[in-house]
Amino acid sequence: MILNETQIAPALRQRISAEQAFHYRIVPIDHTDKGLLCKTDNTALESLMSELEIVLDTPVLLEPCAEEELQKLLTANYRQQDTLRKDDLHYSTDFLEQLLTNAKGMGSSDIHFEPYEKRCRVRFRLDGKLIEQHSIALEEYPTIVNKIKIKADLDISEKRLPQDGRITLQAGTDEFDIRVSSLPTLHGEKLVLRILSKDATLIDLDGLGFSEDELVLYREGLRRPSGIILISGPTGSGKTTTLYATLKELNTAEENILTLEDPIEYTLEGINQVQLKESIGLDFARTLKTFLRQDPNIIMIGEIRDVDTANIAIRAAQTGHLVLSTIHTNSAWGTISRLIDMGVPSFLIASTLNSSIAQRLVRKLCPHCKRENVLEPGELPLGLNLPRTLKTHFKAVGCNACHHTGYSGRKAIYEILPMTKALMGAIKNNQLHIDDYIKERGIRTLRTNALHLVATGVTSIEEVYPLLSDTL
Repeated sequence: MILNETQIAPALRQRISAEQAFHYRIVPIDHTDKGLLCKTDNTALESLMSELEIVLDTPVLLEPCAEEELQKLLTANYRQQDTLRKDDLHYSTDFLEQLLTNAKGMGSSDIHFEPYEKRCRVRFRLDGKLIEQHSIALEEYPTIVNKIKIKADLDISEKRLPQDGRITLQAGTDEFDIRVSSLPTLHGEKLVLRILSKDATLIDLDGLGFSEDELVLYREGLRRPSGIILISGPTGSGKTTTLYATLKELNTAEENILTLEDPIEYTLEGINQVQLKESIGLDFARTLKTFLRQDPNIIMIGEIRDVDTANIAIRAAQTGHLVLSTIHTNSAWGTISRLIDMGVPSFLIASTLNSSIAQRLVRKLCPHCKRENVLEPGELPLGLNLPRTLKTHFKAVGCNACHHTGYSGRKAIYEILPMTKALMGAIKNNQLHIDDYIKERGIRTLRTNALHLVATGVTSIEEVYPLLSDTL
């Protein structure tokens, strides 16, 4: 069944693999009493039908179609795995292991297993968006859940409480982890598998999305021997990647670097990384106290979650250490307000904070199919005001190159608030609004950078609307 012009139902799509679809030039569009109906641009229908019936072990019907139409169906529903060879992961051919192979090869960051009343679906998160990939029969779902829990060293008899575990896999010379989280729901256990690559060799500050001026500001804060640098943003905004790129740049033979993480997403030689284990008492506050006795130069804390962690981080910065961490706030100034709300004295924030950085990830328009349009006021989302100088904008279209999503890849945008004497004074005086200060200093906010990406055709208004609406 074709759901729209290009998308076919997941239960139908999973009848054949991506490798089979591209190799035989077929796309399944229906399953009838007579067999699996597939579209194809292959002209040798009889021989192809015979071979497919042997390979797929089911009767096959073929419907001829134009090459252009078939290519559109192929790229919209299947992704070719260029980054992983078939023999890279030493798996058997069962569904679960093939699924993990496909997700890793497609560049998926998360896999969601979700049970419902009549079926279970599997979704991949690609470029920040969830896309349904498979449908699982209800009777098969418990077996798959148990297999994942066994691999993650979880208790298969415990179905009433959430659990967390980890699976380590080897792909050639690349080792990566899969973090497993189980959650009891109305119709069974929902599982989320986060794919964590341990390879940090490709992470670099220069390639993250900083403008030249922003990178200079950021590195100025890093050059100070002590103080705190905080990176804020919602889950999935790339904060951890920015932290690892920063650590990679600071990692020298002269520095003693300690990190406390949950989980450890990348491994960096030369850096002492500690995995949080709250179940045995290895929490943020306790470990940070020990860190201060380990003669560190630089401390990285995965996330400031509470006032105890914040206070210890402030104390570490006061005693001559450079501290890097993340926090969940909407803006660079919001980070400072959040610390004050936590109960951290404003004079300590002013004296220890080097820089406050906010960041987001936005999807980039596909360069092959994006289309420029005249900006019509009536087509703008309700309540969104854009600069009068913005006369045109680009829209997502969709083509074979972007799998008909209209987007290809993501880009980070930043807002950097460096510490100055004027800002220190505003913090000490608990000044809540610094809009005039930001305008006077020419600081590029998240909104400014988002609008720049829209104006230059890098992304669309629809993609940055959630970010722009936060500042209305």
